[in-house]
Order: sequence, then structure tokens, then C-alpha cells
Amino acid sequence: MTNSPAGAPITIHYPEELPVSARRDEIARAIAEHQVVIVAGETGSGKTTQLPKICLQAGRGSAGLIGHTQPRRLAARTVAQRIAQELGGELGGLVGYQVRFTDRVSEDTAIKLMTDGILLAEMQRDRLLKRYDTLIIDEAHERSLNIDFLLGYLKRLLPRRPDLKLIITSATIDVQSFSRHFDDAPIIEVSGRTFPVETHYLENTPEDESSAERISRLVADIDAGDYGKRGDVLVFLPGERDIREVAKQLRQDTELDILPLYARLSQAEQNRVFDLSKRRGLRVVLATNVAETSITVPGIRYVIDPGEARISRYSYRTKVQRLPIEPISQASANQRQGRCGRVESGVCLRLYSEQDFQGRPEFTDPEILRTNLASVVLQMLTLGLGKVDAFPFIDPPDPRMVRDGYKLLQELGAVTAEGQLTAVGRQLARLPIDPRLGRMVLAAATHHCLAEVLVIASALAIQDPRERPADQRSQSDQSHARFKHEKSDFMAWLNLWRYYEEQRQALSQNQLRKLCKREFLSFQRMREWRDIHMQLTIACRQQKLRPATQLPEEENYEGVHRALLAGLLGNIAQHQEDREYLGARNRKMQIFPGSSQARKKPKWLVAAEIVETSRVFARTVGTIDPQWVIDVNPGLLKHHYYQPRWQSRSGRVMAWERLTLYGLTVSDKRSVHYGPINPAEARELLIREGLVAGKYRQHPGFLKHNQRLVRELEELESRVRRRDILVDEEVLFSFYDERLPADCYTANHLRAWLKKHSQADGELRLQREMLLARDPGAHWEEQFPDQLQWHDLQLRLSYQFEPGRETDGVSVTVPVALLNRVPRYLFDWLVPGLLREKCIALVKALPKDKRKKLVPVPNYVDRALAELAPCDKDLRVELARVLGKLGGVSLTVDDWRMDKLDDYYRMNIRVVDGEGRLLEQSRDLQRLIEQYRSDTRQSLSSDERESPARAGITRWDFDALPREWRFRQAGIEILSFPALVDHRDTVAIELCDYPEAARQAHRLGVLRLLRLHSAQSVKYLRKQMLRGNEFNLMLAGAAVERTVLVDDLVDAAFVRAMQLDAELPYTEEAFQQLLQRGKGAIVTEANDIENVLQASLPVAARIRQLLASMDSKKWQGSLPDMAQQLAALLRPGCLRDTPASWLAQYPRYLKALLNRLERLPGQYAKDLKYTDMLSALATPLATAQTEREGLLRACPAAQTFRWMLEEFRVSLFAQNLGTRQAVSEKRLRQQWSEVETWLQANPG
Repeated sequence: MTNSPAGAPITIHYPEELPVSARRDEIARAIAEHQVVIVAGETGSGKTTQLPKICLQAGRGSAGLIGHTQPRRLAARTVAQRIAQELGGELGGLVGYQVRFTDRVSEDTAIKLMTDGILLAEMQRDRLLKRYDTLIIDEAHERSLNIDFLLGYLKRLLPRRPDLKLIITSATIDVQSFSRHFDDAPIIEVSGRTFPVETHYLENTPEDESSAERISRLVADIDAGDYGKRGDVLVFLPGERDIREVAKQLRQDTELDILPLYARLSQAEQNRVFDLSKRRGLRVVLATNVAETSITVPGIRYVIDPGEARISRYSYRTKVQRLPIEPISQASANQRQGRCGRVESGVCLRLYSEQDFQGRPEFTDPEILRTNLASVVLQMLTLGLGKVDAFPFIDPPDPRMVRDGYKLLQELGAVTAEGQLTAVGRQLARLPIDPRLGRMVLAAATHHCLAEVLVIASALAIQDPRERPADQRSQSDQSHARFKHEKSDFMAWLNLWRYYEEQRQALSQNQLRKLCKREFLSFQRMREWRDIHMQLTIACRQQKLRPATQLPEEENYEGVHRALLAGLLGNIAQHQEDREYLGARNRKMQIFPGSSQARKKPKWLVAAEIVETSRVFARTVGTIDPQWVIDVNPGLLKHHYYQPRWQSRSGRVMAWERLTLYGLTVSDKRSVHYGPINPAEARELLIREGLVAGKYRQHPGFLKHNQRLVRELEELESRVRRRDILVDEEVLFSFYDERLPADCYTANHLRAWLKKHSQADGELRLQREMLLARDPGAHWEEQFPDQLQWHDLQLRLSYQFEPGRETDGVSVTVPVALLNRVPRYLFDWLVPGLLREKCIALVKALPKDKRKKLVPVPNYVDRALAELAPCDKDLRVELARVLGKLGGVSLTVDDWRMDKLDDYYRMNIRVVDGEGRLLEQSRDLQRLIEQYRSDTRQSLSSDERESPARAGITRWDFDALPREWRFRQAGIEILSFPALVDHRDTVAIELCDYPEAARQAHRLGVLRLLRLHSAQSVKYLRKQMLRGNEFNLMLAGAAVERTVLVDDLVDAAFVRAMQLDAELPYTEEAFQQLLQRGKGAIVTEANDIENVLQASLPVAARIRQLLASMDSKKWQGSLPDMAQQLAALLRPGCLRDTPASWLAQYPRYLKALLNRLERLPGQYAKDLKYTDMLSALATPLATAQTEREGLLRACPAAQTFRWMLEEFRVSLFAQNLGTRQAVSEKRLRQQWSEVETWLQANPG
């Protein structure tokens, strides 16, 4: 009989069957005589339930509570309930308990069961633990972080609390370490109810036998009685995969009852292990090391121990929680052995040698030596317990692990770089959860997603409640698929939470249990999830964080994942290739196959954990934007700056910034102000780029002055093609460097300094002499002029000395409107300063036999240039002429190898539009003219607002048409020539670039306008001309279309009647006079033309007939020339454009052609000779006509030449028909010389 702390009598009974009961007096004496007592005993010895009663009977609990810690909440509740029953009281009275969310402790309570986490939390409020006079730390052999921390704390506390008694209970594992830690505290060993165990070491294994096959063979041997009496078997395996493989092997024997046992197993499947009433044959329990101490499997006679376990180890180097399979310690092996001696003698089959056993470590490393220490460090900082390395841990952790804990807390923002606790750290310490999860919660408040993150964080704090029974994997996966999120496994927790909460509120508890079973959810873990969520919610409210009571409908994906990143910053990864990811600190990993993102391969992800099993896996992942990482903990980012450059717009030096976190580039090429980062380098770039290179946006006065001087000298260097006139840039840099203050690295700094020091602008002005490295010499302006003058044209010249570049040499700028008017050959002469060099280069490229007659080359070139002046003649022709005379050498144009010259010896032509914008540049003038011919006309007609140009004209209803029109384009005055231009149904006023081109266009435009004014006459002629069967036969034979020929005839009739070739009208009055004067003669002229056609077309038809009948291959030397002559005579527009005097000769020309054709078989050799002669004479004209549309109308000499050719043909092939004028090969060549002279004088 004893009294409770309240004075009430209590009868205490001790179950005699418990070994500890027999030792109660010894234990009580030890407690009375020592401050610390260690009680060691196996499971079942009764130490957990009887020690609090022994303490109570010994008078403890009167000055304070008897505190009794348990590693797990369930144990705390069940042990409290059992002790209360044995003491004959209600739970919450003499015996109470406190776990998360539940506090069943009253004023009458003497014995308080609790988790070790509850005691740790109380230490923050009650440093001396004054509420207790006795503490029992149960299951100390588990050596969890909490237990080791408690024991270290109590080591320091006990000297300050001599009245406090401490009892440590442990399985018989390394109890000496507890004793040594507490100054050789006494150990009382209480043996459990055990029986002898026979141990076999089975090391020899057939090479081709797998582990699963070996275990299956041993089970079969046990079943056959090879090791004695049959009995249930407990097989220890490293992990779930191994359990599945062995189970698959064993199930081939249907007489065996195979029972898996591991932590993730559903509660129902775990319960099967303990229910002996439902056995279906020999039971074989396949368990992880959870069955070593945490769970006692009943009825076991045999243990098969492969000697391996999956041990969680944290790597401070890689920051990965590794789960390697390792050989177990001797202590673990003995614990496994002890599982089979509980109810009768047992047999332990160790699948390794005895020597192997003896060589293994004695004990398993405690958790503090193989896990991240961030939570321990945070607790110690919060409690003010000093440095970790000075704290009295039983097994002091590796200093590198301690440093790693600090680093993680620094990553979370909980401590400073110096290890001092921050405000965030103090908040984290008050949250009953892992610091990483707690950091997510705190960040969630900032990102307005606290409700969501509380759900996710509490889910990550528990074991996954989604169950996957081995025999129902596809069904469970299908059931869980509804909760998946397209981008994140974290968001799947929210989907599951919403679903469960809806069901919880709608169903009874029994119905909810059934639903969980049906949906493959652990009812117990779902409740645990809700419990932790509630505890976190309360803790948040205590810190004035107010989460919403329900999850919001609208998804805040970014906010949630930004908050998650605050706690998981070291768990980000970037996709590399295939399934590989590169994580922080160069860790390579893959997404865990069970993740919803495994196949989607997001570019960036964050993982709840990174675990190494068969390989490194990222588990529970979500897609993120790397930009979200930047704001989480900026102090952890490494800033790399590269390519600093002067930015004219802002007047600052900017650089690209690359941000990396743990080696991963989370942001690149972000433009930042470089000045504050590196003032000295920024100042240098301001000088070099802003001032020396002139990239300063708004030039101060001194810089405008200096840049003008520099540009003048740079342009001079480009002209004379030398780079030794302007001083080196280093001279300019030194000039500014010596005068600018050290803190001047932006435009604003410079502006403020200039404003403050009025004399500074003058001091920064350069003198021309300061910039000259050498004297450029005299007369350079004449040698390299600014402009090229040609008659009324002034074209701007520019120079660049950049060998190999497109614009190297001298460039002339030509507005597109002037392109057709520039001289064709003048550009070949370049400028005086380059002409001599070019000529020398040309001569040196001549064939050797001709070049050696012109040595020394410079002397001959100087003599030749003395006789030449730049003009619009081919330089090659002129140079050949003069050098041929001086050196007695015959030179042709083909001798000059222009392809051997450097590009800068040819003028670069820059074609610009009306605004001066470059359209194209080339050294091929002719190509540019052809390419931009239409653009030139359009530019002339549309670029001037007040231009007379207009379109859609059908009547002369406009002012007098000026003969010339001047306007400016690209800064150059352009002279253009207005003309009416034919557009079939209308005419338009357009601007032409040459007067003759304008005249030709105007002639046709006036003709069209006359026809539009004379619609009735045109209609009449179209109806009457070339009618009747006779004409139809003629036209068909000559292969001429009537409508085309009639239209040409009408044009010709109007031209003759209105005498358009004599004078063109430019005013309405002149136009009307022309119309009235010629209206009556239109029909007469048409009839005259019809008569010519009547005489010509039959001959043309006969010619076509003969040409078609003759063998083209046999007469191939002559027939093409004849066909070409016929086509030229009958070309479209021949009637309109052929003068009446020459058109009248058509019958004679055609007869001469027919005569030649008929006589060809007998005179073919002679015909070939004449054909070659005619080709040589006609080809230049054909080429010129191709290049110059309307040449015959524009050039009278060409018109004469063309008809002289026809007369020459008559003289050669039909002398009997006679000619109009004397004609010969010589006369024709003389006539062509006149054409060439005209062509050179009238380019375009």
C-alpha cells in the first residue's frame, strides 16, 4: 500500500510472471541510492509498465511528475492505459499521457506518459524541467535523434537538479555506453522470458543459386524437419523488393502461409502477422528490420538471417539520404536471433560465416551519426545550449555532419553565415515539424497559400497513406490515379485531401474505414495526417499566422511551389537528357518511376526528397520555373558577371549576370548595372567605350569637339589608306584617365562632375596636334575629294580602309532616282589618289610578254596619266590606247585582268532611297541599274509630294507638263523629266531620268491619249482595216495575228496623221491643235499603210513557207539569220515605229530575203560568208537594243544604221532590186562609230 501525490492510498500489484517484478526491490534501492539508473531487458520483461509503479511506490512523483517517454504516440497511449488499469484508476487521473493534439494530464496525475518530442518541446518553456522529479527514458537502445539529444541535455541538467531521478531503459544493446555517459551509472539487467536458441552459420552457397532460391530451399528444409521440430519462420530481408521476390518464389508451395511485414504495409495486412488463429499451414513471415525490436512477431521458432539491412545514411557530401544495403551489426544479429526464443527453443540460420559475424561492428550506428543534424542544431540554438561539438552526446557526431546541419539551416534562412539564430529560425523552432517542412509553412504565408502548404507539409511528415498491396497493384494505382496532378506530385496531396475531407464529413467513421480500405488508403495514416495538420495549424495560429479553414477553389500553383522551394532549395534539378537530371551540387538523378512526372520529364523540378537506393531518385516532384528560385534565399546564390559593356542608352556599364545555386544555373544573361560591382573596370569601360569609342549618347561639349577631330583624322586615314596618322586609342584613354575622378563610372557621375567643376570641360578638350601620330602631307583633299562632280551631278564620296570588308576603298552614294543617270565609265577612274595605284596594278597583271615592254611600270603609268583625264570612257580602252603608243605594245580590253585587282580598286556604289537608307551596295554598276530600273522610275514618280506625277488620265485635264522637274533625294538635287506614259486604258504622268527616255515615253503616252480622244476613229479603223479573205490568207501565211497588226496600224496612222515624230505637245492647247489638225488624215494614212502590207504580206507568207520546208540542219549556217530578219521586220510595233520612208521599202526588203532563200542551195558557201559579215555588224546593235529600250527612236544614228543593214542585205543578196543609198561594210562601221559616240554621251 502507498499513497498517491494527492494523499489517496493506492494498492500496487506487480504481475509475478514479469521478470522485472522479481527485481523491483533492487531497482527501488538503486533509484534511491543513485541519480541515474539503467534498466536493461528484452521485450516482454515488463520494464516499460512496471518501472513507473516501482518509482511511485518508492515515493517518486510527490515533488513532481514521473515523466515516462516513448518513441511513438501509440505506445504512449497504450502504455498509459495499461498502467492505469493495473493501478485501478481512470486514464487522466493518477496516470495520464500527452501526445500531439491530446493532453490527458490532470492535477491528480503522478505518472505522465509522453513522446520524447513532447519532452523536447517542454524544454523550450521549462529549461530545468521543474515539473518532474523523475524521468524514465524508455527504448533508449533505438538511439533516435530525440533520445540522444534528451540524454545529452539531461547529462548537463542533472548536476543542476540533484533532486531529479533518471531511469534509462533499453534492450540489451550497448547498455554500457549509457552507463559511461552518466558517470558509470548502475545497470540492472532484467532477463526476458527466453528459451535456448541454436545458431547455424550457413556460408556456402551454390554459385548459380539466387538469394530467393536459397531462402526457399531453407524453408523447405525446415518444413521437412531437417533442423528439428517444424515451426513458424521469420525471414529478415533488406527491403520490399526483396520481400516480393522471395514471396514469389515461396508461393510456388501452396502449403505455406506467406506473410510480408514492412512499414508501408497496410494495417490489415500487418494484423495478419499477429493473428495466429487464421494460419493456413506453415507460416513464413518475410520482414524488414522493423521486426528486430519495434514489433514482436508471435509464435516464431525459426529465424533466417541473411545478415543485411537497408540502413538510412545521410551523405554530407552529396546531401542525399542514402539507403544502402549493408551488413548488420552483431547487436542487430543478436536481436534477430532473439526473435525465435520467446515461446520455445528456437533455431537461427545465419547465411554468413561465424568469422564474418565476429568481424562485424558490435553495434549499429545511432541515428545521430547517419542523418542530417539541422533539427538538432536548431534545437540547441533555440535552447542556448552552445556549440554542438561541446554538447555531451553519447556519440558525438562528425564535425562535418554538424557543419552540414548549419549549412541546411543557413539555406532555410534559420541561421546567419556566422551561425546566429535568425527570426525565421526562432519561428521554425516553434513548429513541431522538420525544419525544411516548417520553412515551407512560413514561406506559404508570404505567398498566400498557407492552407495548401499546411496540407502538403503535414503529408510529407508522415508515411504515404496510399497503399499498394503486392497482389492488387494495378487496382490501387488505378484508384489513386484520380488524385494525380498534371505538373506536380505535391498538388496531388491537395487533391487527395479534398476528396478525403468531403468523404469524412459525409460518412460515419465505420463507413470511412470501409471507404479507405476500398480506395487503398490507410485509415490510420490518414488520421495521422489530419492530426499533424491540426497541430501545425495550431502552431501557426500561435505565431499569428491565420490559415484558411478550407482549401481555396482556385489553384495557386506558383505560390505553392515558391513556398515549397523555401524548404527544398537543395532539392532542385534540371533535365539533361533522356531520364537524367542534374541536381544541386552536381548530383545526377532520375525521377522516381512512381511519380506522375516520370514520363513528362519537366525541364526543372523540385523534389521532396532525394534518396539513393538502386540509384539516386528524386521522389515527390513538382515542375518549377527556375526564376522562382532566385527570391527564396538570395544570399545562397552565386553571382557571376561576364561581358561588361558600355550601354549608351542608360549611360552605364552593364554586364550579363549568371546566377547559380549549388552549381545549377537558375538565371543567365540578366542585364545588371556593373558599376557598383566593379567601379574600376566600369570606369575604364566608360572611358574606352563611352568616350574614346564615342558611344556616349548625349555628347558633352568636350566629347563633341574631340570626336569631330578624331573623325576627321580617321576619315583622312581611310582616304589615304594608312593607319599611322591618328594616335593609338591608348593615348586617348590615358588622356581621359588622367583627368577623370576615380568614382566617375556612369554618365550621371560624369555629368555631375562637369557641372560641379566648370573648368573641366575645357581641360578635357583635345588639340589636333595631340591626335597626330605623323604629318599626313599636303594636297590630300585634292587627291581624295568629298564629292564626285559630273556635269550637273554631285555625288557624295566616302572612304573606308578595311581590307577584305565589303565597303573597303572609296564608295559613291547614288540615290535610286539617279541610278540610271550616272556615267557608266567614270567610276572606273576612282579618285586621283587611287588612280595611279590602280593603273600600276593593272599593268602588273598584264601577260608577261606585254608587261615587260612597259618596265619600269610606275614610269610608264605616270607618262600615260599625263595624257589622260578622268572621263566617262572605259579606262581600259583609254589606258591601252596611250600605253600602246608609249610602249609600242598592242593592248586590247581583254588583256586587262580586272579579276586580279583588289576590290578597293573598283568603286563601291551605294544605292539609297529617298530617305538616305541603304538599299544595296555593289561594285557592279550595270547590275544595279538593271535591278533597280523599275525602282528608279517609281522613285522618280512618287518620292516628291509636289511632283506633277499622277495616274488614271483619260483626258488632257491638267496643267502644262514641265519639261524638267527638280527635287531633292538623300540630300542630292535630282533633275527629272516628266512624260505621259501609256498604260493601255489610261495614261499617267511619270518622271523619267533622261530627257530622251522621257521623249520616247511621252510619244507613246500622247499617242494613247490621242486614241482615247478619238474613240470613233479607232473603232472605225479596227472594223475596216485588213478585212476580206485575201487578207485572211495573207495573215495566216505570214503567221501574224490580225488584232495585233490592226492595232499597230492604227498607232502608225495616228503617228503619221498627227505628225508625232515632228513635235510632241506639252500643253493642253498644243494637244488640241494636234488633234484637230490631224483628225482628217487618219483614214488616209491608214489606207497607205494597208497598201504596203498588201504588197508585203504575200512575200512574207512565201518566205515562211520556204523556211518551214527546208532542212534546218543542212542549212543551219544561214536559215536562223533569215528567220531573225523576218521576225525583226514584222515585230510588234513595226508599223508605228518605222518611219514612213523606210516602211515603204518593206516589199523590197522581203523580196530580197525571198530571193536569198530561193538561191541558197546554189550559193550556200557564199551565203555563209555574208552571214558571218552581217552577224559581226548586227550584233553590237542587238546588244545595245537589249540594254537600251527604245534605242532606235532615241538615237537617229542607230535608226540609220539599222536600215543601212537592210539595204546592205539587198546589195548582197538581190542587187537587181537596187538600194536607196550607197552602202558597204566600211560605211556601216563608220555609222556604228557615231552610234557608239551617242551611247557614251547618253548613258541610261
